[in-house]
Amino acid sequence: MSDDTIRLVTIGRIIRRRRRLLTLLAVVGALVGYGVSMLFPPRYTTSASVLLPGAWEERELLTQAEIATSSAVVDRAAATLGWTGVGGGELRDRVSAKAADGNIIEISGTADTPQRAQQLSDQVARELVAFAARIAGDSTDPEAAARPEALRQLVAQTSRRITELADAAGPGQSVESVQTRAELTKLRTALQEAVSKLDQADPAANKANMVVMGPAARPDGEAPPTRMQLIVAGALLFFLLAVIGHLTAARMSRRLRTEPEIAAALGSALLGTVDVPGERRAHRTEGGGPRARIRRLLGVDVRWDIPAPQTSGDEASRQIRYRRVCARLRERLPAPRRLLVVVPGGDETARRAAGQLVAEAGSDPSPSSSSGGRPMLRVVGVSVSRPMVPDRDDESGALVVLSAGSWTAGELAGIAEACADAKHEIVGIVLAGVVRARPARSADRPRDAVTAALAVGDDAAGGSG
Repeated sequence: MSDDTIRLVTIGRIIRRRRRLLTLLAVVGALVGYGVSMLFPPRYTTSASVLLPGAWEERELLTQAEIATSSAVVDRAAATLGWTGVGGGELRDRVSAKAADGNIIEISGTADTPQRAQQLSDQVARELVAFAARIAGDSTDPEAAARPEALRQLVAQTSRRITELADAAGPGQSVESVQTRAELTKLRTALQEAVSKLDQADPAANKANMVVMGPAARPDGEAPPTRMQLIVAGALLFFLLAVIGHLTAARMSRRLRTEPEIAAALGSALLGTVDVPGERRAHRTEGGGPRARIRRLLGVDVRWDIPAPQTSGDEASRQIRYRRVCARLRERLPAPRRLLVVVPGGDETARRAAGQLVAEAGSDPSPSSSSGGRPMLRVVGVSVSRPMVPDRDDESGALVVLSAGSWTAGELAGIAEACADAKHEIVGIVLAGVVRARPARSADRPRDAVTAALAVGDDAAGGSG
């Protein structure tokens, strides 16, 4: 199985087993997003388009877009709009422009209402056209527009005067008159050519005849990020942070999962692994009080980092595992004796396995064993935070039963030290794993025997505390 597949399976397990907590955190994130949206007023954005006729290079279009957002244009728009408390500096942050295909400059304006956004875009577009017209010498300056016209009139008058002088010079009877008429004709031709060039060089013909392509459309929705987007973003952010937090905690977890690590932490040998039919409370931590109830309500009392239980055989096949553990235990003991079955507190899977082990040891059908040769087992629960094992009395040894992936090396070392302080040698370790049970086809003894063993073990544990 690839690493990517493992990650997907792990994320799916987190979502399934932590769905209540993830749902609560997503709701909290949505509320945070709603609170953020209340701090920022809604914004509306619309655009006005300005057409630039003729052939324009890309850099020229970019220059015009920069001019549209310059102070020379925006400040005039702010003065024309006259909004209270809104100056050109603030409007420059609300106006943007870009060059689009087809020699079009799109001017976008953002405001707190749709009407103001529309007014801002239209006014900036008009101011851009007016600014370009002033640069090109448009008729907005009456004196500048009147100078070329006056010059044309003066040239026309001069041309008529030259014609009159040429007529007065005579029909050309003398050399002087012919030369005078020729010079006057050349002068008149030069003046006419100058007028033609003046007409061609008229700023009104070469100016950038920008055209506003209609008013900006009134926006019918808020500009992003909208309130709904902030709410969804907050919920998604908190959800992802929760999942990442679970993955980080699992990666940094120091709980022992492999058999050699557990055996090394307890300083004893592994006798075997037994199966426990899965129940809803198998992965739940025990405890009472308000904190425990809150944990159960949120579903955080269920271990999520434990893989889904695999399907096991029937009850008879599970009993074979317990019998093999008991057989290995007899082989390790030089003589039959009483043993304490130490179960870490809160390990429900190990507690159930210990009860089944006690019942199996008490009804060992081995032909080579007699009632006097069987080890007598008594279950005791030991707190991992403050481990305390009953002092050596009738028992002379300890058998530790626990589930893998639940305890750290330090916690298991504390249990081993508690056993040593009570003069109990750890004779073996049994690992308990949760499986999905199939319908039982046969049973060597009634289920009530297991229930009775659990009850006896619980009573003994309570007495030892």
